[in-house]
Amino acid sequence: MKRHQDRVIIITGAGRGLGRAYAQRLSAEGARIAVAEIDRAAGRAAVEELRKTGTDAVFIETDVASREGTNKMAAAVLEKWGQIDGLVANAALANSVGGAAYDEISVEEWDRIMQVNVRGTWLTCCAVAPHMQKRKKGSIVTISSDTAMWGSPRLLHYVASKGAVEAFTRAMARELGPDGVRINCAAPGLLNNDATSGVPQAKRDWNIQNRAIQREGTVEDIVGLVSFLLSDEASFITGQLIVADGGLVFH
Repeated sequence: MKRHQDRVIIITGAGRGLGRAYAQRLSAEGARIAVAEIDRAAGRAAVEELRKTGTDAVFIETDVASREGTNKMAAAVLEKWGQIDGLVANAALANSVGGAAYDEISVEEWDRIMQVNVRGTWLTCCAVAPHMQKRKKGSIVTISSDTAMWGSPRLLHYVASKGAVEAFTRAMARELGPDGVRINCAAPGLLNNDATSGVPQAKRDWNIQNRAIQREGTVEDIVGLVSFLLSDEASFITGQLIVADGGLVFH
């Protein structure tokens, strides 16, 4: 039997980038996939792609920064499948947020990053975790970034938001653990994919040169970690931050 056979897994921000890659990996391992995505065209395209492989998948238009939106997301999944086994709280703003010094970031930019990356993670978990607690099982993976550990400059609002996600994960683990629900955080490093196409080559070179494993990171370097954390193989792991960045940072 495949690792996630017949499990229902929600992935926020699964219309593109890493979210879409998580959906592809988990579907290949037998999961039924809910693509929760604010971009209607991207979300529908992702589901169409999954269905071509025989995956039972559905698109749910979702604004993770909205309590109403995340509650509707969870309700739609339960109406379709009657259960939620896993959640990847992946949706976040990252592209084009870099470059500004700490005192050049506008209040509007700061607030929007926090609304999506931090409040969005919280509201997504609020919508899904109570169902898992009632069933006394389930696994959640939040997504951080290695930038929160080494303090990437000129990216303060993004770095701060990811640090908040890490702390959130630890506190949530304490609340969910008594009900048999796990939550862990995966932190990718800089990867070579569409979402990072705008990263200057000099920054890519710096990352590679300062890693213990001196090569570019790929999507395949992170999707397996997320799959593992959602699986029964990780049944005694919760509240943990696991970094997949080739050894740029150790913790």
